[in-house]
Amino acid sequence: MNNKQEPVGLIPRAGALAARVGLDWFLLALIGMIVLAYAWPQLGVDREPVSLGDVANYGVSLIFFFYGLRLSPEKLKTGLSHWRLHAVVQLSTFVLFPLLILPLHGFFAGTPQEMLWLGVFYLAALPSTVSSSVVMVSIAGGNIPGAIFNASISSLMGIFITPLWMGLFLTTSGEGFDIWSVMGKLVLQVLLPVVLGIVLHRFWGGFAERNKGRLRVFDQLIILLIVYTSFCESFARNMFSGFRVTDLLLLGGAMIGLFFLVYGIIYGVTKLLGFNRENQITAIFCGSKKSLVHGTVMSKVLFPGATVVGIILLPIMLYHALQLLAASIIAQREARKAG
Repeated sequence: MNNKQEPVGLIPRAGALAARVGLDWFLLALIGMIVLAYAWPQLGVDREPVSLGDVANYGVSLIFFFYGLRLSPEKLKTGLSHWRLHAVVQLSTFVLFPLLILPLHGFFAGTPQEMLWLGVFYLAALPSTVSSSVVMVSIAGGNIPGAIFNASISSLMGIFITPLWMGLFLTTSGEGFDIWSVMGKLVLQVLLPVVLGIVLHRFWGGFAERNKGRLRVFDQLIILLIVYTSFCESFARNMFSGFRVTDLLLLGGAMIGLFFLVYGIIYGVTKLLGFNRENQITAIFCGSKKSLVHGTVMSKVLFPGATVVGIILLPIMLYHALQLLAASIIAQREARKAG
């Protein structure tokens, strides 16, 4: 007998339907930030009375400090033993993704869509997401310590690997991209707060774990602020004037296609390597996902003051929404199989 009550009223039903298809409040808020930036871009551009961009920068460091507080050294040690799993996930994240997108540059070079291609390549160079990867692995019945280890290590490796990949194009674009300066800023803004959080884990780790729901909301609010200010810059300077609705629809189709392509490749590789079910699930979910958190915060350092940041963030925002939808469906199916 099913005792679960159906939501009563139009708004609760709409919310339940949105959640069922993977549209939580955060994804809807992301869309809302873009609409707000289009209608009211000046607030995100002006530096007086307060610069929202500077507020976002300080928020970024706090995000990674709290992330370090929740990062238990014991959990990382537990995941160290499955080296083949780690190799598959990290090679997929930092090698497979970029190599799939890199050959397509010739088709877009010199066209209005080149900035969108750069955004897709930026997505491909990003680390894996942490929280949603672990959640999906947990739902599907995978190797949770392995997921925690890979997602966490991916986040730290991305501080160095993502700028290296992006340097291939930003150094030749006349934007004065200094790879060592970028890495130094990322170390100060991202890695140093993480290390400080890990050091203080023994003292405040319990507090961070008890309040992880509130801290997740804080993370999401900072991301929303970054998205808003980025799109304000782009809208204020009419950077989207050369794009049609069909371009964005095609981009969304390409993003879901990229997800399933990587998903299929990882599935085939894990079959060839004889992974058990738990490690296969972990490899697929951790290796096929990309981090919106890192995408937004790194854009502040990789593209400082750039008016094209809104365009560059479009692919990762679309991929984030679509990967959650697809991964949720797949995780539920795997959970039913495990029965």
